[in-house]
Amino acid sequence: KLCEGILNILEKDTKTSCQVACLEALRILSRDKKVLVPVTTKRNMQILMKLAKLDTVEDPLERLSEFPVIVEALKCLCNIIFNSSVAQKLSLELNLAAMLCNLLQECKDRPLVDDIKCFDLRLLFLLSLLHTDIRAQLRQELQGVQVLTQALESSLRVRWTEEYKAAEDRDRPPLSLQETDCAIEALKALFNVTLDSWNVHSKNESHQFRYMAAILRHCLLTMGPTEEKTEELH
Repeated sequence: KLCEGILNILEKDTKTSCQVACLEALRILSRDKKVLVPVTTKRNMQILMKLAKLDTVEDPLERLSEFPVIVEALKCLCNIIFNSSVAQKLSLELNLAAMLCNLLQECKDRPLVDDIKCFDLRLLFLLSLLHTDIRAQLRQELQGVQVLTQALESSLRVRWTEEYKAAEDRDRPPLSLQETDCAIEALKALFNVTLDSWNVHSKNESHQFRYMAAILRHCLLTMGPTEEKTEELH
């Protein structure tokens, strides 16, 4: 009942501070699988997707003031999808992966979006891990390899000297914590999406995997903000 009450409030137009507080409470409650059973419905998923700006045809990142709401809504969706098989099935019906790819592309070259990008990537990782149909959809329909590789390239700050050769600058500063976390989430999602890709059939796929291999080599030469984060990245 508490979760339903929170979602009823979130469905209305309320202040940003109220939305963030409600989403933070829902995120904590959504760690409990028993709590999720009555609230994992199509309507409730759509409420959270709307707050995460996943269903808009306008610029989802137009208002900086809404960024905390987007991040918290994505965190809630991560918990719900991880803990609920019903939510995993609904995510396919609601075309959640396609919306996440669109939001991820909107994040490209935008300032102050690292948290949004990170939890978008984490949600794509969870979907590709827990639902084989979504994994196939990402690979075949949504250009998931390309979208995720570009997100990884951006997070690692790759500069190119040749088509498949990244610049090696050993004096460059380490990645920030947010950049490292984004790169790690992109790598995890890429692993799932390319898991069954040992047989490359087209020139485009061949290019994509050579491009990815160059970025992965660059990743191994990249330092994170701490020794532990560098080890996790590698």
